[in-house]
Amino acid sequence: MTLAYIRTMARGQADILLSELADRLIARGVRVGGVVQSNTTCSDSDLCDMDVRVMPDGPVFRISQSLGAGARGCRLNPDALEQAVGHVAQSLDAASGRLPQVLIVNKFGKHEADGRGFRPLIADAMLAGIPVLTAVNPTNHSQFCDFAQGLELCLPGTMTALLDWAAEVVPVKQIA
Repeated sequence: MTLAYIRTMARGQADILLSELADRLIARGVRVGGVVQSNTTCSDSDLCDMDVRVMPDGPVFRISQSLGAGARGCRLNPDALEQAVGHVAQSLDAASGRLPQVLIVNKFGKHEADGRGFRPLIADAMLAGIPVLTAVNPTNHSQFCDFAQGLELCLPGTMTALLDWAAEVVPVKQIA
C-alpha cells in the first residue's frame, strides 16, 4: 500500500504541482483517477473560486461557494465535493475493468480529517493496491497521520520528486 503526500508552503502550490503531475502522467498513458484543483481569483474578494477536475477528463465541479462580504465560515460547498467524490468512486469500481494506476486527491482537508469527502476512497484505493498521492496542510496533518497509521510517505514538493515517486509505483515503461 502506498500513501504519499506533499506539504507546500506557498498557497496554491500543491494544487499546481498535483495538476501538472496528473497532466504529465496522463500524457504518458498512465490511468490517473481522482481530482486536481484549480483556483481562480474572484473579482469581488481576496479569496478565490475553487474548482476540482475529475481525472482523467472531467467533469469539473466548483467546490467553493460565495458566502457574502465579511463572512468568516468555511467556503467549501460540501454537496459539490460529494458529487466529485461520487464520480471518482465510479472509477474505483473493479467491475469497470479499468482501475486507475494511481489516485491523486487534491488534498486531505477538513472533510477528510472528519471522516468524510475523499477519505473512504483513499482507503478503498489503498486496499485495492492503487498508489495514492495527496496534499496535507499543517491543520489536518495529525488527523492524516492517525488515518494513515504509519503507512504515509512525505514527499518533497517538487515535480522531480513526484515524477520519481510515480516511476516507483507505476510500471516504469509508462513513466520513462
